[in-house]
Amino acid sequence: MPVSRIWVAAAVMLMSAGGILGQASSKPDESSRAVEVQMRNVMYHFTDKVGVSIRTLRGQLVPTTGDIQVFDDKNSFSLKIASAEIAISPESLANILNSYVFAKSDAPIKDLSIEIAQGGRLKAKGKLHSKGDIGFEMLGTLTATPDGKVRLHTEKVKALHLPVKGLMDLIGINMADLIKGGSLHGVEIDKDDLILDTETLLPPPHIVGKVTAVRVDQGGIVQVFGVPNALPAMKVAATNYMVYRGNQLRFGKLTMKDTDMVIVDMDPKDPFDFFLDHYQQQLVAGYTKETPNYDLRVFMRDYNKLPHRAP
Repeated sequence: MPVSRIWVAAAVMLMSAGGILGQASSKPDESSRAVEVQMRNVMYHFTDKVGVSIRTLRGQLVPTTGDIQVFDDKNSFSLKIASAEIAISPESLANILNSYVFAKSDAPIKDLSIEIAQGGRLKAKGKLHSKGDIGFEMLGTLTATPDGKVRLHTEKVKALHLPVKGLMDLIGINMADLIKGGSLHGVEIDKDDLILDTETLLPPPHIVGKVTAVRVDQGGIVQVFGVPNALPAMKVAATNYMVYRGNQLRFGKLTMKDTDMVIVDMDPKDPFDFFLDHYQQQLVAGYTKETPNYDLRVFMRDYNKLPHRAP
C-alpha cells in the first residue's frame, strides 16, 4: 500500500477511535444524575420490623437501575452518604439478622435477640440451630473497622452443655463455610469477631457509606458515617425534614425536574416517622404547597399516626 494511503487509513482509525471515546466520555456518570439529600431527625422504616433513627444525614440519591430515581421503586436508587449519624435499636438489628442474614433453613443461628448490657456492650442471645437448637449467650463490644464496617468483638461466650472458648467454638465451621460461600450476606468472620457490613446488611434502598465511628447510647447503636461537613449543608426552616434537590426525581405520576422538594413533619414535637413503602398514604394525609419558583413543600403526617396504617 502506498505511504499516502497508509497515512489516510491511520487518520481515519484515529478519528473513529476519537469518536468512540468521545461518546463514552459524554455518557453521564452517577454524580451528574444524583439528587442531593439532607435529613434531620427522621425515623426511617426499611420494613415493618426494621427502622433506623437518622439524626443527621447529608448525601445523594444515586440511580442504580436507570437514569432517574423513583420513590415507588426502592431498588432504583441507593443512598450515598457523605456524612451522617444514624442510630439503630437492638431490636431492629436483631430483626435484620433474623430476617435477612440467618433467615435460611440451614442458617446456624436462629431466634436471635440483642440488648445493650452494662458498659455499652452488646449481649446477644439465640439458638444454635446447627447443634440441636441449644441456647447460647454472647457478650461483645462494637468498633469501626479501617475499611468502614462494624466489628463486634466477642469478649465472652457461653452455651448450654458445650465447652466454648470463643466465637468459632460456638458457631463451628458450618457458619464460616456459609459466609465464605456467599450464603450469608453482610457478615464476615475474623477469628472470634463478627464484621457487619451496613452496605449489604440492610434491605433496599441500600446505603453506600463508610462507618468511621460506633458508640452505644440511650438511642441504641449509633453509627457515624464519613466526616462532618463533607458536603455543604442546605438551609432548611424546619426541625424534622427530608430535602431533595437537583436533577430529576419521580414519585407517583409526577417527575420533578431541577428537583427542589422539602418534606416536613406535620408534628415537629417528635421525630418524623417515614416509611417509603407507604409514603403515598402519608402524603394523602398531609398537604402540599408550591412556591413561586415551582418548588414543592410537602407536609406529611407521621406514619405511626396514620388512622389506618399498616400493622
